[in-house]
Amino acid sequence: MKRIFLLKGLDCPNCSAKIEKEVGELDGVQSSVVNLMKQTLTINVAPVAANTIASQIETIVHSHEPDVEVSEIAQEYYIPAKKQDTNTSYNNEDKKLTIRLAIGAAIYGIGMALTVFAKVPLPVELVFLIVSYIILGGDVVWQAVRNISKGRVFDEHFLMSVSTIGAFVIGEYPEAVAVMLFYQVGEFFQSLAVERSRKSISDLMDIRPDCATVRRNGELITISPESVAIGEIIIVKPGEKIPLDGVVLDGDSMLDTRALTGESVPRSVHKGDEALSGCMNQTGVLTIKTTKAFGESTASKIIDLVENASSRKAPTENFITTFARYYTPVVVILAAILAILPPILLGGGWTEWIRRGFVFLVVSCPCALVISIPLTFFGGIGAASKRGVLVKGSNYLEALNNVSIIVFDKTGTLTKGVFNVTDILPANGFSKEQVLEYAVQAESFSNHPIAKSILSAYGKEIDQSVISDYKEISGYGISAMAGKKKVYAGNTKLMDSEHVEYTACEKVGTKVYVAVDGQYAGCILITDEVKPDSKKAISDLKHIGVEKTVMLTGDDEKIGKAVAEELQLDEYYAQLFPDQKVEKIELLDSKKRQGSKLAFVGDGINDAPVLARADVGIAMGGLGSDAAIEAADVVLMTDEPSKLVDAIDVAKATKQIVMQNIVIALGIKSVFLILGALGIAGMWEAVFGDVGVTIIAVLNAMRILKK
Repeated sequence: MKRIFLLKGLDCPNCSAKIEKEVGELDGVQSSVVNLMKQTLTINVAPVAANTIASQIETIVHSHEPDVEVSEIAQEYYIPAKKQDTNTSYNNEDKKLTIRLAIGAAIYGIGMALTVFAKVPLPVELVFLIVSYIILGGDVVWQAVRNISKGRVFDEHFLMSVSTIGAFVIGEYPEAVAVMLFYQVGEFFQSLAVERSRKSISDLMDIRPDCATVRRNGELITISPESVAIGEIIIVKPGEKIPLDGVVLDGDSMLDTRALTGESVPRSVHKGDEALSGCMNQTGVLTIKTTKAFGESTASKIIDLVENASSRKAPTENFITTFARYYTPVVVILAAILAILPPILLGGGWTEWIRRGFVFLVVSCPCALVISIPLTFFGGIGAASKRGVLVKGSNYLEALNNVSIIVFDKTGTLTKGVFNVTDILPANGFSKEQVLEYAVQAESFSNHPIAKSILSAYGKEIDQSVISDYKEISGYGISAMAGKKKVYAGNTKLMDSEHVEYTACEKVGTKVYVAVDGQYAGCILITDEVKPDSKKAISDLKHIGVEKTVMLTGDDEKIGKAVAEELQLDEYYAQLFPDQKVEKIELLDSKKRQGSKLAFVGDGINDAPVLARADVGIAMGGLGSDAAIEAADVVLMTDEPSKLVDAIDVAKATKQIVMQNIVIALGIKSVFLILGALGIAGMWEAVFGDVGVTIIAVLNAMRILKK
């Protein structure tokens, strides 16, 4: 069974990883995921352990973060807080910490000033320093003691406690307090960075409506969007967000879709058009009939998708978490060896070598890595969302860096998917009107874009009562009885399978061949336009390092070749059935460069099997498409292929910052560890090697939010 717990006040990426791991190891827990953005813990637990799990989780959480409030969320789906209830980047807890740090720092400053200028005796100096140390670091020491009592020794609380208490023991009194002061300042910066990153994404995803105006019993009432049922009538005034997905019954307006698509150009809607939740109504009053409940509406799904993306961790994140788990015990052992072994072997000098060991401990704290790396991926997902690209996890964001082959579906992806009848070629005595009418009768029950184009070209009412025995034959076309006549409408494969003698059309375009009672009646030529930015998108993809671009289509060879040549694609495969597309993906996947990834870009509806088979499945034009959001790993919220370039651009920028932080953290720390071991670096330099590097890495991580 699935249970969700709210961890109010959790803002430490390192502690989040530890809580997730320890809860996952409890008896009966099948999976455990901490979402730092939503401050939630989601578990799947066996019924036999369900009664005791809450208390065990609370114990684990409080062993790492005593101030975090743990409570279970009763509803099945977590609904994000409204904007006015969302934590700001500087909350009451931050204010309390600021006051505590200010008081501790002030007492420390007074003590140091009296020592330097008034030459007070050592006992007086110690009183000021010990009081300031207790104010600044009492909670850290207490947490270290609690962790040790539970068998968790090697963490940052232990490192700071041992190094600072040890500094007092060897007479480095001012340095001991300074280390704790700057460590707490670093923790404070970490907290602010997480909150600002969280708030940035929350502001970006501020598409959740606060209320809905519903017409009930002839009256307009304002209620929560969760209380609106499917099929109810809602009224949306200018300046209001559309609360639920629906169809416009009355009114004309311009909709701001920026929060959903990243596009600044408003979209017009009229009677009969689809209206998606999360869009801002700008001009006219709209009367909308809801088609989805709030939990299934576009705004709710997008919020959930973006907020849950952090639960799917990138390989680099997992590596850093594992690295920190083993790194800390190793450096503690090395610090102990540094403090004990040289005096034994060389004789004397215990105080100096112990001091070096403590310096080594302070510098070695892995905070810069375990904080900045998750923050960077966290911010990268937010930056992509800002551009109208929804990435379901940082693992997919990292995978986009290694894409060497991109495979495109044609219709609706590289082309507009808007078909128009451009020619009718009758045969065997049939007129153009007759060919079109028979085709309309055969296609009248189909929702395929080609069928819709034929119905649009006909432009008259269709008497569907005369149509019977309707069958869609996948990959071939349609057969139906129109009155007493058997009508076939489809491709050459359908004509061949029914043994109809026909004349193949040599023109470029999609061809629908029509046969009546076994006699060929003619051919309808339908064309589809290439999207305006498709060619530039392909060019830009090659420019940023994509090695091969490929197109798969069910259309005939001539259409596939014409589109591929126009867009300068490397390869194309035409006349493919859905299962053959999967086979081609597997073939291309076997030929890709080792260590690289293959991405497939499709509409997310007809291409679900191919999206699932690719290393990275990318749904094009997923706005409002349930199938797209479900099937793909990455969803481009508009119909523009160029959004794929944006997605890879953000992914590369994210990985670049991640690698920079790894180099900065390990590089600077390595230098200071060596200097500390040699006795060149003291406690002040150690503080920079720990807190300074952490702050630099966190600030660098925040740059991704500006992408």
